[in-house]
Amino acid sequence: MLGLTSVPGAGDAFLVVEDDRVARQIGERREARERNAQLAARSRPRTLESVMEEMQRGETNELLLILKGDVSGSVEALEDSLAKIDVGEEVSLRVIHRGVGAINQNDVMLAAVDNAVIIGFNVRPEGKVGELAEREGVDVRFYSVIYAAIDEIELALKGMLKPIYEERQMGTAQVREIFRSSRAGTIAGCLVQSGLIRRNAKARLIRDGSVIADGTISSLRRFTDDATEVRDGFECGLTLAGYADLRVGDIVECYEMIEKART
Repeated sequence: MLGLTSVPGAGDAFLVVEDDRVARQIGERREARERNAQLAARSRPRTLESVMEEMQRGETNELLLILKGDVSGSVEALEDSLAKIDVGEEVSLRVIHRGVGAINQNDVMLAAVDNAVIIGFNVRPEGKVGELAEREGVDVRFYSVIYAAIDEIELALKGMLKPIYEERQMGTAQVREIFRSSRAGTIAGCLVQSGLIRRNAKARLIRDGSVIADGTISSLRRFTDDATEVRDGFECGLTLAGYADLRVGDIVECYEMIEKART
């Protein structure tokens, strides 16, 4: 192959098009996207805590946010409430993007390029997007109550943040079958897809990227035997405390809260 502007890497694929102008445009866009991703990866993660540090050093006066929610009304209400936060003249808030649905790759890449913080209201990341955010150093915060999001951001900007509980995901399971029991109620037959599912652990039910319910796993069984936990690759039956409207295809996300001191 002649005329290449740089040496390709082993395993790179060639895309054939009829027009060399189109080929150049595709190459330029991909090069720009890769360059932005590399710059973002080398930059310091942008978190609410780092904003406070930069403010104290006089290095910044603006916090950029990306808002994602389960419905447009929630996103609009959250944006309006954040706009009313009075933090004086030291810093300003600006929402650079808002949307409805699960947090996706485009949200993470935009946050990485613009050093923004992603606020998720009753939504979760798609697929491997959570891992992408961690690699890119993007701070993603999840809330199910609007006032909790407002309070935390306001406290962060005022330098009053207290020790927090950090969420750590334990595992996920997909609902494959639904069973009805007169004694146990609605039982979800699941396949554990990652990590482990533990009885009495906190869990949320996710449907089409939105959080439908949040509670605890009240019972967990392997076939006819009670189980304390079930690991990835194995099937199990579980029930969620206080929630019975489980459907095939739903994702059960098991997590725990770990106390973490702010730095």
